[in-house]
Amino acid sequence: MAEIMNNQYDDNAIQTLEWNEHIRRRAGMYIGRLGNGDRQGDGIYVLLKEIIDNSIDEFSMGFGKRIDITIEDRTVTVRDFGRGIPLGKVVDATSKLNTGGKFDDTNFKKSVGMNGVGTKAVNAMSSDFYVASYREGQCSYARFCRGILQESAITDSMEKNGTFIRFTPDQEMFGDFSFHMEFVESMVKNYSYLKKGLTLVLNGESYKSENGLLDLVTENMSETPLYPLVHLEGEDIEIVLTHGNSYGENIATFVNGQNTRDGGTHLAAYREAIAKTFKDFFKKDYKPEDIRQGIVGAISIQIQEPIFEGQTKTKLGSTYMWEKQVKAPDGTATTDRGPTIRTFVNDFVSKNLDNYLHMHMDIVPTIEEKIKASQAEREEIAGVQKKSRERAKKTAVYNRKLRDCRYHFSDSKFPKGHEDEREKTSIFITEGDSASGTITKVRNANNQAVFSLRGKPINCFKEGRKKVAENEELNLLIAALGVEEDLDNLRYNNIIVATDADDDGMHIRMLVLTFLMKYYPELIRRGHVFILQTPLFRVHNKKDRRYCYSIEERDKAVKQLKTGVEITRFKGLGEISSDEFVDFIGENMRLDTVKLSDEESIQDIMEFYMGINTYERQHFIMDNLRSEKELEDVNI
Repeated sequence: MAEIMNNQYDDNAIQTLEWNEHIRRRAGMYIGRLGNGDRQGDGIYVLLKEIIDNSIDEFSMGFGKRIDITIEDRTVTVRDFGRGIPLGKVVDATSKLNTGGKFDDTNFKKSVGMNGVGTKAVNAMSSDFYVASYREGQCSYARFCRGILQESAITDSMEKNGTFIRFTPDQEMFGDFSFHMEFVESMVKNYSYLKKGLTLVLNGESYKSENGLLDLVTENMSETPLYPLVHLEGEDIEIVLTHGNSYGENIATFVNGQNTRDGGTHLAAYREAIAKTFKDFFKKDYKPEDIRQGIVGAISIQIQEPIFEGQTKTKLGSTYMWEKQVKAPDGTATTDRGPTIRTFVNDFVSKNLDNYLHMHMDIVPTIEEKIKASQAEREEIAGVQKKSRERAKKTAVYNRKLRDCRYHFSDSKFPKGHEDEREKTSIFITEGDSASGTITKVRNANNQAVFSLRGKPINCFKEGRKKVAENEELNLLIAALGVEEDLDNLRYNNIIVATDADDDGMHIRMLVLTFLMKYYPELIRRGHVFILQTPLFRVHNKKDRRYCYSIEERDKAVKQLKTGVEITRFKGLGEISSDEFVDFIGENMRLDTVKLSDEESIQDIMEFYMGINTYERQHFIMDNLRSEKELEDVNI
């Protein structure tokens, strides 16, 4: 009580943060997570995207057909040949929040960035930020350090019109980060597919598309399509679709050139429109999930003033194609709205896809055969799964296996004050009672759930779908994830495989990933699946204690601690005490993202790792395996 009384809430308790300090302290509000570049959604890629988006918007308005991007070490430069920032506003446009040229549709229509925040966030989070605008023989430039202006001037210049930006993300915020070029290349390729006629040059390599989304889907197809890709274009919309023999759906989505990898209202409308159009065409009441099973495609729409869920713009939240405030004749304010995105997409797909099918009747039997095959398989396994789950519930297995959390990713609304829990919702897939018990004791019960596997799941690659459906462990896992009927019902944003760092643990990890990769690959493609890194060693003396995740970290810690060093080798999660484990699943937990690009063949990957033992796989294992003896040896 005395401590509370001493914390006086008076005038001195009220603070006013400078714009850059607010961004740096509340980075999550502006760019999502920070990260070190190992994950596609890490903040350094958001910073890069914010700058490129501005150049893309210039092209969309008809100015500049080339964007040059260079990444060298940790420094990024982006040069476009658009109109350039008005010379007198270069400093304001890059360092004053809520300042920009996109608050109405006069100079930028159907833009990605509408809030006057993006470039300022890049500025504030960079140890060095330089901007130069070239317009009609003059250059206005400014240089900043962590958002603080160092110098600015207007000079004469012979450069072509446009904007040049150079920035280095601040290591105080992003730590020992690095740009993974495969992520950057994917981003640049997507921009080229969506902006026909635009050339993007990344570190000297040019990217340009002549056929838009058709090129994107064609180049990323990892299997032979069952029929030629359907490519339909209209005003403000472009779609591509076909079917393959893989499970799940693989639909890329874009808004105003922005890759919305988490979907949103346009994806929901597209999925609904595809199902409805095929049902109407065949005049049969096929289930939507049967129609969409194995579908591969993409949708891109252009809308005015899009609303995204979160500053990172990975999920569209807009309801209408356009929406703005106008004055009625009597002077009162009213809202003028266009058609809903759902109506717009449905109308386009139902009309144009139906026309396409009537004009290309040769592909119709193939499509219906695929739908019927999906229907037959679903009906065959539905009864098997139901019996398995009912049996599990009768024996109360389900409650023992899942320690659930309070809030879920699929919840439409969160209690006030807990809105940030949605992105943090996680489920740890563990093996055995010991590991699950340890994690359960120290987890955050608001957003972290634990699912305990019993022994090794079956190898889904080698077994048929019916055999998998009969497996109690996997059925209960599907129920826990909430994806029995639709991935939109996914209950956790992060699916974290947490197995022991030994042979059995690695095997179980592979079996779980094989199951997800074969039947729910879109969970991996959307970035929901991770592997928990847990320490292999505890290195300590009387004064200090270090946790090490590799032999190299262990040897370095031994040298630093010097005397009286003791080393503990952890072989299972259950060996780590609850007091220690809390550090490994909190804010600083280490996660490896399970990656699966669109162009990678799931069949080939599973065949290599989980198929018949081959000469190539034996050599891969021998080349990458570290023996227990190596883990026990210490190099001082």
